Parts: sequence; structure tokens; C-alpha cells
Amino acid sequence: MHAQSGDLNRDVPTQTLHSVFVYEAPMRIWHWINALSVIVLIATGYYIGNPLLPAMSGEASANFFMGYVRFAHFAASYIFAVGLLGRIYWALAGNQYARHLIFPALFSRQSWIDAWHQLRYYLFLEREQKPTVGANALDEISTFFMFTLPSLFLILTGFALYSQGSGGGSWQDTLFGWVIPLFGGGQSVHTWHHLAMWVMICYLILHLYLVVRQDIMTRQSYISTMVNGYRMFKD
Repeated sequence: MHAQSGDLNRDVPTQTLHSVFVYEAPMRIWHWINALSVIVLIATGYYIGNPLLPAMSGEASANFFMGYVRFAHFAASYIFAVGLLGRIYWALAGNQYARHLIFPALFSRQSWIDAWHQLRYYLFLEREQKPTVGANALDEISTFFMFTLPSLFLILTGFALYSQGSGGGSWQDTLFGWVIPLFGGGQSVHTWHHLAMWVMICYLILHLYLVVRQDIMTRQSYISTMVNGYRMFKD
């Protein structure tokens, strides 16, 4: 039995449903492209800040490895930024399950109650979790604070740093140049940008652990849902 997304609320009677269509194609495509761009950004960003090869032998014209690393970082940053803009648009244009990343229910008392129950479940203090169609309440809240807001901050500070190379009068300098004096200089922006990267890394570790854990320990699908769009209920 299949049900469309608009037919269901957050809590799902799994004894009567086999699958629910949750994530539309634009959201699934964005998810995997974004995941790849984040991996590239983290790997190249860490290397730029902590290069393994501080000096290389030979003529400078024959060694452009750091240039390639920086190019990969800049290219991935554009993909990441444009993708996030598209994701914000789809939060408005897509179905109800596309909203959680941008518009979590932060002012709903029930949402925080559900989030507390879900946290207890993750900590093995509850035996069962409430079946959900989209993201559960804790995932919504934690993703907003550990992914959405850091992503916006990384874009803001990243393009501010980029403006130092593109020069005064560039669109990067016009839109983001004000960030550097706000933080007290380019080095401070580098530090905050690097710190936000570590917040993102912590989020990714938790996210990967929890989706694998949920697929194994619950009666509903998670990883495959972001592939085919359907949340399967094993009851």
C-alpha cells in the first residue's frame, strides 16, 4: 500500500502502511551532490589550512598542487552555495517533508517533547521511538543548528576570504567584503571558518552513525529512502 505525502502527519500507524513517498527527486539529487561537495570542501579545506607538503623541490611553474587543491575547494564551494540556495527554494516549493532543513518547528512545544524522547531513544534510555515519515523532531532541530546555520556561516566567511584574492570591486568583495572588518581581520575569519568546518564534521559523523543505526534497529528504512524517495515500514 502506498500513500502520498500529503495524506500523513508526523506519527504513522505502521500497522496499516507499507510505504510512504517522502523525498521528491530534486531533494534527493541535492542531497547526494551536496554530500559530495561537502566531502571535497572538508578534505581540501583541511589541507589548505594544514598542508602536508609545505615545500616542494623544483621550479614553481612545475608545481601547482596547492593551486589544484584551492581550485577544487573553490569549485566545490560554488556548487555548495548554489545548491543551498536551490534547497531553500525547494523548502518552499516542495512537499511538506522538504521544509525541515530550513524551517524546523523550533517554537512547537510538542516538537521539543518529541526531540527529548528521540534523544533518550538514541541514548538507549527508551525502548521504542515514534515512527515518522519525514525527519524526526530531534533530527530537524539538530540539523538546523549543526548543518543549516553552519552552512550559511561557511558560505558567508568563505566568500569573504575569496574576496581577498578577487580584489576590491569584485562581486565577492561587494557582497561579502564587509565580513572581514566585522571579525577583526582576515586571520580571524580564517579561524571562524575553520571552526565552522569542525562543527560540520561532527554533524556528518553523527548523521552517518544515526542513519545506519536507524536502518538496523528500527522498523523503517532510512538510507534507501534518500535513494528512491519512499520510506518503507517493515511491519
